[in-house]
Amino acid sequence: MADIGYVALFLALAVSVYSAIAFIYGVKRKHLALTRSARNGLLAVCGLVSISVAILAYALVTHNFQIEYVASYSSSDMSLPYLISALWAGNDGSLLFWAWLLSLFAAVVVLQRRDAGKVLVPYASSIIMFTQVFFLILLVSVSNPFHKLAFTPAEGMGLNPMLENPGMILHPPVLLAGYVGFTIPFAFAIAALLSRRLGDEWLITIRRWTLLAWLLLGIGNIIGAWWAYVELGWGGYWAWDPIENAGLMPWLVATAFLHSTMMQRRRGMLKVWNMVLIILTFSLTIFGTFLTRSGILSSVHTFAESALGPFFLVFIGIILFGSLGLLYHRSDGLKSEAEMESLVSRESTFLLNNLLLVGAAFAIFLGTVFPVISEAVRGVKISVGAPFFNQVNGPIFLAIILLTGICVLIGWRRASVKKLIRSFLWPLVAALMLGIALFFLGIREWYALVAFSLCGLVLFTILYEWFRETRARHRMRTENYLKAFWGLIWANRPRYGGYIVHIAIVFIAIGIIGSSFYDVEKEATLMPGESMTIKNYTLTYENMDYYETQSKAVVTASLSVYNEGKLIDALTPEKYFHQSYEQPVTEVAIRTTPLEDLYIILVGWGDDGSTTFKVLVNPLVSWMWIGGGVLFLGGLVAFWPERREKSTPEQTRARRK
Repeated sequence: MADIGYVALFLALAVSVYSAIAFIYGVKRKHLALTRSARNGLLAVCGLVSISVAILAYALVTHNFQIEYVASYSSSDMSLPYLISALWAGNDGSLLFWAWLLSLFAAVVVLQRRDAGKVLVPYASSIIMFTQVFFLILLVSVSNPFHKLAFTPAEGMGLNPMLENPGMILHPPVLLAGYVGFTIPFAFAIAALLSRRLGDEWLITIRRWTLLAWLLLGIGNIIGAWWAYVELGWGGYWAWDPIENAGLMPWLVATAFLHSTMMQRRRGMLKVWNMVLIILTFSLTIFGTFLTRSGILSSVHTFAESALGPFFLVFIGIILFGSLGLLYHRSDGLKSEAEMESLVSRESTFLLNNLLLVGAAFAIFLGTVFPVISEAVRGVKISVGAPFFNQVNGPIFLAIILLTGICVLIGWRRASVKKLIRSFLWPLVAALMLGIALFFLGIREWYALVAFSLCGLVLFTILYEWFRETRARHRMRTENYLKAFWGLIWANRPRYGGYIVHIAIVFIAIGIIGSSFYDVEKEATLMPGESMTIKNYTLTYENMDYYETQSKAVVTASLSVYNEGKLIDALTPEKYFHQSYEQPVTEVAIRTTPLEDLYIILVGWGDDGSTTFKVLVNPLVSWMWIGGGVLFLGGLVAFWPERREKSTPEQTRARRK
């Protein structure tokens, strides 16, 4: 079976090379039969890579430990969900999963019925296939997931214990799907440059693809933060780790791209900038894949060090120099059709939003690669810690959040002072009242007070504008308010999906601000029956227990949690000792409420019966996960297909005037 899987990959590589060349040659020569052959080749690649994935998944489920990958990342005592997740647990398997997702997305591209972008499809398909060639070369050469051992071990190593978490089932495939998804808009951008079709056609074609990839990458980052919070046992959710940063950077640049495309479609502006943004986004997704697999930077999230680094650096170089060179060559056809008419306009807020988002991504990139730069220049690897990222990006992110509220109320072209005052008066009053209320409730740190007030301003602005538009529809159509509200959403899903996403960003920001400024931490060593106090909580240590399973030994400690003398919960932090891994794994106990999390870590214990606990109270953390759910909802609303009549060129020109 392993040999069949490898042969399928080798055949997929050969067909991908043929398909990539045939698409370009067929469309240039207007050779319809060759183009159809290339299309069939693309679908065949999807089938061949799917066969390889199915064979590896079958080998994992049936415990075929003769395959090195199966022996390294699975064991016979693992449950089915974790056996399936082992498919992307290692370097070779995750690259195969990358190639498989790309083949599926490519198949959807060529099979999708479309009104716009038909001419671009062969060019885009060729670019997708060239990308597929790169990953298949890695799989058949340096990252073969079907490599067989000279002997068959009696048992596999199993997953790293820290990976035995629901986050392992969700986070990697969602994040990888986001990475892979940006191949499609990048391919259509290059297709537009190659075919000289430099209008809005390519933007219309990729809108939903970009939204899907952006949403998957964003949700993947949120799930990753949650996973780190509940599994790593340090009380935080984001450590500015290189691999965490690798997932955030393309998401930030893609967010800028989504906003700037609206300016091009509405006003014919920023055409070159949009091309640059999507090229950077795709390059950063490949850079993130490189960081995870090269071992160039230390991270708890990286795979074992491999020989893949040089391959990825060459591929990133080809992407950047090839794409930017082609963009320069075609720049004459990408001149803006309009200019900025006023600083007080939606165009200016979108442009500032773009600069801030790209600036934040650049700051994160610089901090991430600084150890490599310092080692190359001075011979010493100097790491950049969380304070740098927080100090640089904190103000930038607050400014971005403020703009999410301002851009909702400012119109295109030019906004009058009178209209601005009328639009912002009540949200400003409400935000000021919120700030005063928070001050009297005990919030004295000016930075936190300003940050919470800005979040309130943005939330009130969005809700106030939504209320005004609902009221206008109610009066105009004599609908009840609920029907008018839903009617607004379904009449313009991209707009109101965007509103929901902006609200989600506010919720996430509230969670970050609260947990960053007002977290409390305390460590105590207790004997059974003794108690410790933190904030309003009293924790009484009851007893310790020990038990064994087939693969691990488990130590648990039971605590009763009281608030103002009333028993409110019983929590049990744990430590696992796996047979195949030396390092113990901490399983934290968390009590979550909308106001705060009580987070308990079992640190250790002594021979005298004493046990040491580390306890944290993290305010408002749950609002990050609520915000993630709202983000998913808003993205889904914006992504949902619309039934609109196709715009004529005359209508497009009229809209831009």
